[in-house]
Amino acid sequence: MQLHSEFRIKAFHIRVNWLLAVCVLMTCAALMRLSLWQLDRAAEKVSAQQALEIHSRNNAEPLEGIPAGHLHPSNTELINRHVSLEGGFVNQRTILLIGEFFDGKIGYGVVTPFRLDSNSQLVLVHRGWTTGVLPVNTPPDLRPYEGPVEVTAQIYVPPEEARIDPSQIDPNEWPLRIRRLDFDAIADVLGEPVFPFEVRLTAQQPGGLVRHWPAVNYDVNQNLSYAVQWLALALLVLLVSVLASSNLWSLIKAPESE
Repeated sequence: MQLHSEFRIKAFHIRVNWLLAVCVLMTCAALMRLSLWQLDRAAEKVSAQQALEIHSRNNAEPLEGIPAGHLHPSNTELINRHVSLEGGFVNQRTILLIGEFFDGKIGYGVVTPFRLDSNSQLVLVHRGWTTGVLPVNTPPDLRPYEGPVEVTAQIYVPPEEARIDPSQIDPNEWPLRIRRLDFDAIADVLGEPVFPFEVRLTAQQPGGLVRHWPAVNYDVNQNLSYAVQWLALALLVLLVSVLASSNLWSLIKAPESE
């Protein structure tokens, strides 16, 4: 059996060691299989998380059912957790978050306190985005929702690196205008404690405005990164093998030397 063959295509020629070629192809195939496996894992993770989100949305638990000991930022179970709220909006105490954008337009994020029927606790409910910044002195379109209501929402846990500066709030001017929710400052202005996390209305809820916040991003970045790495390694092995067995590098450098 002849282990070596040589092929020529005009100026390009390559000498093939069939035993090494088989090893190279098997290595590349294994690396590409690993890449595809990582992509499959990412797809499975997205499907599972989407199914879990649908289940959570359809079976949202009452917000007041969360034990007080679980309400801390390091509890990952709170991230995007679906909850139900029954009570009413306190429209006269609406808070406007300054400088929020949607579709290239500047406006306000509208946060309206919501009083729960079960325990009278106040919850800061982000209803979405609204216009009203430009032209100057344009009143914001708040579209208050009156009366008792039951809504579903998701708890928003800010990233650890998020920094909240102490807020200076004028309690005599409503709606309040601030840049970030400062729960302690708002509790002082309202004169009573508030639920320690912002909750964001889910789609098509009473009192909802434009849902301008980013969609939930599923944690598949690591899988995608590994998939790219395995694929790049497979291509690198193939390229190095071709360069070592042919005059391709000489042909690439030839124009530079002329």
